Amino acid sequence: MKILIENLTFDTIIGILEHERTTPQKVYIDCTIDYPYSHGAFINYAEVAEAIEMTMHKEQFELIETALEVLSTTLKEQFPLIKELLLSIRKPTILPHCSVGVQHATQF
Repeated sequence: MKILIENLTFDTIIGILEHERTTPQKVYIDCTIDYPYSHGAFINYAEVAEAIEMTMHKEQFELIETALEVLSTTLKEQFPLIKELLLSIRKPTILPHCSVGVQHATQF
């Protein structure tokens, strides 16, 4: 079974530039989770979305790459049924003419 969370959007501190360390900026996060579904054993996508947002706010990452690694570990710890995880974080306002980001795939 696959869970899809697309365009999870919120403002958070992320980045290495001076203004990024003091001013929250909008991020878009996409998450695809592959797991073995069975009746009574499922992953609640609302809890996944909440865990992502809480981790991002708490950690205030400098690099997107670090955020993706920590999110992967955190989600697997909280949701041990995860077999594959695809995460992407985009910063839509950091450059004037495009949205930029990083994607990370993990198999457990």
